[in-house]
Parts: sequence; C-alpha cells; structure tokens
Amino acid sequence: MKAARFHDYGGPEVLKIEEVDVPKPDPGEVRIAVKAAGINQIDWKLRAGHMRDFMPLSFPAGVGIDAAGVVDAIGEGVTNLSVGDPVFGKGHDTMAEYAILDQWARKPDSLSFEEAAGFPVAVETAMRIIDEVAVKPGETLLVSGAAGGVGTAAIQLAKTAGIRTIGTASEPKHAYLRSLGAIPTTYGAGLRERVAALAPDGVQAALDVTGSGIIPDLVAITGNPSRVVSIADFSAPQHGARTSFDSRDATPALKHAAALHAAGSFTLPVERTFPLDQIAAAQELSAQGHVTGRLVITIG
Repeated sequence: MKAARFHDYGGPEVLKIEEVDVPKPDPGEVRIAVKAAGINQIDWKLRAGHMRDFMPLSFPAGVGIDAAGVVDAIGEGVTNLSVGDPVFGKGHDTMAEYAILDQWARKPDSLSFEEAAGFPVAVETAMRIIDEVAVKPGETLLVSGAAGGVGTAAIQLAKTAGIRTIGTASEPKHAYLRSLGAIPTTYGAGLRERVAALAPDGVQAALDVTGSGIIPDLVAITGNPSRVVSIADFSAPQHGARTSFDSRDATPALKHAAALHAAGSFTLPVERTFPLDQIAAAQELSAQGHVTGRLVITIG
C-alpha cells in the first residue's frame, strides 16, 4: 500500500510517499480502508522534531493520527463492528491507504468521510480541556484562537452544554465564529478591555489553543489561573495556569460528536482537501496557523 513516511526530522520536504506492507490489527484494534485522514498540528511538529524530547520517533516514521474509512479487518476482542462498517477515529500512521484505529465511533450517514476525518483529535482535545477548566452551564468561557479545529469544536460543545463562549480570531473570521454560536472579538492589545465589555458579569474560564503568549491576559481576565488551560504554551505553569497534552480515550467524545452531528448541532467544516501526494503542502498550510476548521487528506 501507499503511505506517507519520513526518515529523519526536517521540513516538509522529508515527507515521501512509499510502498509499505499493509498493517494487521492487534487485539482491540480495527483496520480500515482509509477514505480520508485529518491533518493536525502535532503531525508537522513531530516531523520537524519539535516534540522529540517528549515524543521521540523511530525511523522510518509514519504520519497521521485521525482517519475515517471502512472497516477492512477486525482484531481479536472487537465485537461491536463488522467488516464494511463506516467508522472514524484515532490510530497511527493514518496517512496511508490502510490504517489501524484503536479508538473509533461509527460514522453517521449525515457525516461525510472528509469531515469525519477531522473530528478525532479536535473533538477529544476540546472536550478534555473544557472538562479541565470545570466550566459549568450558565458560565462564560473564553477561547483564544477559536477558528481552528479545536476552537470550532470547543465553541459548539460548550454551546450544547449551556455555556456562553467568547472567541478570539482575526476580524475576517468573526462571521464564522458567530455562525458557531460564539461572541467574537479580536486578539492583541486591549483584549482585557474588549472582553470586559462583552462579558460584564465576568469570564469564569479560558482556553488557549494557539500558544500566542496570551496566558497572562487569560489569567487576568478570569482572575483564577486554575481555570486557564493551554494546549500550545509550555510557559502556562509559570503563570499558575495549566497545560494539557495527554489525550484520553477519544471514544466517548467521538460518539458524542457523532450524535450531535446527526442532530444538526455540531460540525467541523473542512477548509481544504489534498490528495496524499500533496501532504507536504497540507502540513505547510497547517503550520501557518490560519486554518478555519480543518485540513484533510483524501485517499480512498
């Protein structure tokens, strides 16, 4: 089968499309014929070596965590799926014609393979960090960098839980944030004053999903560093806030998002799709940090 791999850390030019053996599922896993695979920022961060101290790689290394496709083989102990079932989920080396998933949910008919491929990391991350800041129905949540995949998911998950959200993004993306149910504002100087005007009763919790040096402002805005979480800024603990990098089992979050999508109350729009042989260009675009929604590689 064809798969994206790289043999050393480096820029996008190290990515190659190579012929490799089709993987076999271990107990508790399934193999899918991949229809689409989602691009995540961790993909290019791993490739570039930014995570080598925390997540060292063995080479040659595959690429990708998220995928959607059709079940092709089932590992021992998996009893809730059949060959031919459409699913989406998390696994490893998903930028390939076949991939192994160890966390998944059935894909509802309402959800395309392309959109489903962008769900797993974004949905799991958003649900995890919302839980970690302990935001409750009726409270206000600030999402810094709200137009990307995690921000898009967080706004909608918060809305369905009765949580009011304010999201920061560049002004051209404000209509998009409003369409999701958030109150938009710009980032940069004066954020504390702008947020205070939008939330006169205060902001109880905040999420940083872009790592733009915003933690001191978020701590000041909430007045409580324990209710500020970042997934992108390693300096957050220096300000009393927390970082969140350890993912949970995504299965409950994926099932929840699938049900919300089927009910018409959750979506993760795909800004652009790429064929597998353009994965380098897709990662370059992701690294620029201006994506609205998700980037997806189409394969099957």
